[in-house]
Amino acid sequence: MKFNSFYSKITAFISLLILMMLNGCANIPKHVIIAPDIDSTPAFYHHNKQAQLNVLDMRTARHIVQIMRNDKPATLISAQEKLENTIKNNLKKHWHAQGLAINTTAVNSIDISIEKAIISVEQEFMAYKVQTEIVLKVSINNGTQTLTNTFTNRGNSDGPLQADIAVLERHFNQRLANLLRQILANKKINNFLK
Repeated sequence: MKFNSFYSKITAFISLLILMMLNGCANIPKHVIIAPDIDSTPAFYHHNKQAQLNVLDMRTARHIVQIMRNDKPATLISAQEKLENTIKNNLKKHWHAQGLAINTTAVNSIDISIEKAIISVEQEFMAYKVQTEIVLKVSINNGTQTLTNTFTNRGNSDGPLQADIAVLERHFNQRLANLLRQILANKKINNFLK
């Protein structure tokens, strides 16, 4: 009698665990929302300055999240909007707030290449590991000289059970916002613009 009771409890626990894991796999979104929140614009003001702004995605693969499991194909999740558009729109908005006019005929040219932007998840049966890396290369030509600077943000984390895509998305947005703030606040960049 005791054996049957113990066996039924173990069976119920294993069934619940399998159900939770299947539910977690079924709820993987098709897209992540990349929306960095840059809460404050650095205190630079570009009086009567203009610049062209180009953002290029140099990555060979366009997904943001890759979830790797043993003996299964990787799950790839892309951004809902193109990453280069998100970066361009955010920088344009904040540079405009600093007085920098963005147009296609300006002498100053700001070229930003997305070298890396990836959340890599190693999902095991009851645990996961995450590596996140964002690398943006900024090249500015002011008509006579060129300044190039690379901005990088990396991080690692791990946890039990299954990685939560919403948490990964939030951390990625925080890292990207941090990089964009660094670009906006960079004294060399701001002083280089003519």
